[in-house]
Amino acid sequence: MSLSITLIGGPTALLEIDGFRIVTDPTFDAPGAYQLPHVKLEKLIGPAVTAESIGEVDAVLLSHDQHSDNLDHSGKDFLTRARRVLTTEAGAKRLGHHAEGLAPWASTELTGNSGASLTVTATPARHGPAGIEPLSGDVIGFVVTRRNGRRIYISGDTVWFDGVAEVARRFSASVVLPFAGAAQTRGPFHLTMDTNDTIETARAFPDALIVPVHTNGWAHFRQSAADLRASFDALGFGKRLKLLEPGVQTVIED
Repeated sequence: MSLSITLIGGPTALLEIDGFRIVTDPTFDAPGAYQLPHVKLEKLIGPAVTAESIGEVDAVLLSHDQHSDNLDHSGKDFLTRARRVLTTEAGAKRLGHHAEGLAPWASTELTGNSGASLTVTATPARHGPAGIEPLSGDVIGFVVTRRNGRRIYISGDTVWFDGVAEVARRFSASVVLPFAGAAQTRGPFHLTMDTNDTIETARAFPDALIVPVHTNGWAHFRQSAADLRASFDALGFGKRLKLLEPGVQTVIED
C-alpha cells in the first residue's frame, strides 16, 4: 500500500494510490487569459509537469468543468487519456464521451488488473457563499477509500459550509486536499477556502494530514501556501500541514 502526491499546479495534482494513478482538475495550459461569461481569469504559471510526461491515468476527478482554472484547453484534451472521468452530473452531460456524472454521496469503484480497487464517493461542494449556485454552477468533491480503509478527501472548489462538515461526520480521513487560495473574482467574497476555512476543515478532520492545492498560479488567488503555513504555525498545529513543491513526487507515509 502506497500513496504519493505530485503537485502539477493550481488544483491539478497526480495522486498515485496503491497502484492507481489519479489526476485532479487537469490544467496544463501555458500562462494566458480566459474570458468567461462573467469574469476574465489569468493564468500566471504553467504546469510543473507536462501532460505528455504523465501518460495514461486510471481516472480524472474533476470537481467541475465550467471554469478554466479547473479545466483548461489542454486539460480537456487530457481527459481523453484517462480511463475514466468522474465529475458532476451536469458536467458529464456537457463533456459527453466517457465522462461519468456523480451526485453528492454517490459512489463508484475503480478496479485494477490485479483485482485491486478504490471506492470514489462524490461529496457536496459550494463554490462561494450561499446563493452563488446560479452563477458558479454545480461542483463536487471526492472521498477516495483505499483497501486498507484509509481515506483521502479532495474538497474540490468549495468554501467551508455545512456540506463539508457533513463529509467529516460521515467519513474519517487520513489525508485532506483542500482547494484553498481564497479565490476571488466576482466580489469581496471568496469562492474557495481561505486560511480560516482550511483551519475549520483541519479541525473537522482531526486525524488528517492537510495537503493544500489550488494556492498558486492564477491572478485571482488571494492567499498562498505561505499564508496557510503562517496560520497553522501560529495556532500550534503546523506539523499537520504538508506543503508540496510543484513537480516533486511526495510520498505520504501511512
